[in-house]
Amino acid sequence: MSIFVSRRYPYVTGTSVVALKYKDGILMAADMAASYGSTLRYKSVERMKSIGKHSLLGASGEISDFQEILRYLMSSCKFSLYDNMWDDGNSLGPKEVHSYLTRVMYNRRNKFNPLWNSLVLGGVKNGQKYLGMVSMIGVNFEDNHVATGFGNHLARPILRDEWHENLSFEDGVKLLEKCMRVLLYRDRSAINKLQDDNVQAPLFLLNSIDSVNGPLV
Repeated sequence: MSIFVSRRYPYVTGTSVVALKYKDGILMAADMAASYGSTLRYKSVERMKSIGKHSLLGASGEISDFQEILRYLMSSCKFSLYDNMWDDGNSLGPKEVHSYLTRVMYNRRNKFNPLWNSLVLGGVKNGQKYLGMVSMIGVNFEDNHVATGFGNHLARPILRDEWHENLSFEDGVKLLEKCMRVLLYRDRSAINKLQDDNVQAPLFLLNSIDSVNGPLV
């Protein structure tokens, strides 16, 4: 008998991640709640993480599976180690990381032991903005704005109506805040404590837990 047991249901989960392109980079936002079933158990869980020099990863779904994905991606693992060993001054960009995550999610799905996450991957490399997502079974796409969970139903219609290619940073932040406010009102798992991050060419800016927004009212 295999020592590995397939988990059929997630236990501790995070809700929606919303991200969009603006004229200089990528904006991404998620709240910091993690629910145990329908119980709001944790209120300071970071669900976004910088990956390398160019990429930002956000996740909804099972928190422990997201931590496993981060272990795949961190420097102690082969993914980043092989990239650094070339020592050619180049590093993996968001498109490469997105492709890798697609393979990881699809591989686990084929083993009937999926990672229970929907992932959002955004970044800027060589002046090119990239934003895509991957589902728990490896379905993936690239778009100008993406959302996971209830955000697909509640935030995407707002983004379709109000997003445009020349969106400024300030207007992008306001648009994200509008989406997160709607999610707070309509999603029982959402809270008013947010983590919001910005990837901007040629700089990478990751706002840590110290810059969490105030309450949405």
